[in-house]
Amino acid sequence: MTGATHRPDRPDPLDDDLGWMLGIVFRGYVRAAEHTLTDFPGGPRGYQLLTAAINGPSRNQGAIAEELGLDRTVLTYLIDDLERPGFVARRADPADRRNRLIDVTDAGRAAWEQRRSALRQVESHLLGSLSPADAATLRTLLQQVACSAQAVDPLRDFCEVVAQVQPTPAPTTSRTGAAPGRGGRTTAPRARRRDTD
Repeated sequence: MTGATHRPDRPDPLDDDLGWMLGIVFRGYVRAAEHTLTDFPGGPRGYQLLTAAINGPSRNQGAIAEELGLDRTVLTYLIDDLERPGFVARRADPADRRNRLIDVTDAGRAAWEQRRSALRQVESHLLGSLSPADAATLRTLLQQVACSAQAVDPLRDFCEVVAQVQPTPAPTTSRTGAAPGRGGRTTAPRARRRDTD
C-alpha cells in the first residue's frame, strides 16, 4: 500500500501503523482546510476559536484558551484578528470586570456557517472512499477515542464543542455499551472547565 514494491505475502509494516495512518489523513485535511480558510481572520486557528465561542453562553478568554490548548498571548492576537472584521466582540464580565467575555456577532456567525459548509465539503472529499454509514461510524469512533485521550490529557471541553457543531448521526448501538451522549454520541469523562482568566 505504501510503496511500489508492496507484496501481498509481505505486508508493509506502515499499513498497520496507526501514527502513519493518522498522519496521512491529518496532513490531507490540514492542507485542504488551510486552503479553505486562507483568507479567514486568523486562519484555521481563528476558525477554531470562533467554533469554540459560537455555542453556549459567553466565556472568558482564559477558558477558551484552555479549551483549545492555546497560549493566552496567541489567543489574544486571534481575538484581535476576529474583532477587526466584527466577527467577535469583547465585553467586561459582570461577575469579574477584570475578565473579558467573548461574544460572537451576527457577522461572525454568518462567516462561521459559510466556512463550516466549505469544510464539510473537504471532509466529504476526504472520506469519499467510505459509505455514508461508514463515514458516520468513523466520526463516532474517532470522537470516542479523542474524548478518552482528552480525559487523560485534557483540552478543556473541546469534545463538547465538537459535539455541538457536528450534525446528529443516525442512531447506532455502541459495541462498548457506553451511554449515548448529546446528539447520539458516546461520551467519556471530561475534566471540569475552569472559567478563570
